[in-house]
Amino acid sequence: MTKQAAEQARRKRAAEEPGAGESRVAFGEREVEASEKPALVRDVFRSVAGRYDVMNDLMSLGIHRLWKASMLDRLRPRAGEALLDVAGGTGDIAFRILDRTEGHADVTVLDLTEDMLRVGRDRAVDSGRLGPLHWVCGDAEALPLPDASFDAYTIAFGLRNVTHIDRALAEARRVLKPGGRFLCLEFSRVVLPALDRAYALWSDNVLPRLGGAVAGDRDSYVYLVESIRRFPAQAELAERIRAAGLEQVRYSNLSGGIAALHSAWRL
Repeated sequence: MTKQAAEQARRKRAAEEPGAGESRVAFGEREVEASEKPALVRDVFRSVAGRYDVMNDLMSLGIHRLWKASMLDRLRPRAGEALLDVAGGTGDIAFRILDRTEGHADVTVLDLTEDMLRVGRDRAVDSGRLGPLHWVCGDAEALPLPDASFDAYTIAFGLRNVTHIDRALAEARRVLKPGGRFLCLEFSRVVLPALDRAYALWSDNVLPRLGGAVAGDRDSYVYLVESIRRFPAQAELAERIRAAGLEQVRYSNLSGGIAALHSAWRL
């Protein structure tokens, strides 16, 4: 796809996406006004913030740690770089970046939910990570950050929660420096039929029960399961990343497609 065609596709998709007060969008198993979704998502993560990391281990049987390690292997952060982790409130990706750079990268963590950021800040203090960490409460669709200010943009298990995916992708490109890297780790479409059936049973029957028993919030995990189901498949997301103006887009399936890692560059 040429740059001109990519820009035309991006504009067409932006025009088709629902705007505030103009249309209804999916929120779990129901539809809501587009303008209402950010507050509802914030309520979900406010509810589960205190048990979010424990639930990640239970939901993925600990495999999310391997997926995140793969993300960091692909990123290869270096000392002195400025990196932005979006939807990373509890600090999991940011801490991994600091560990790999021996505390010499400048990491900004942005999240829609202050409660998630509070968990991350507390974890940073408890683990003695008091270095170049910045905590920002903000929206992925309208980042309160300057143009061309980061060497890398990462988002892990957060893109499916935004109301307008293409706006978030456009914002990712905006804040990246020329030559900057984009990485998105997200649940995706399982590509192995037998695994697909087992994963569907796990998601539909086990995860909401775990959410109720461990986090005390079954409904939030019903929403999270449904958000995974509605998220674009690997190839579609790759095309939307290209349409946002990012280049050299690639993706790799993890654990048979339960998750996928997309990467791209701002050139």
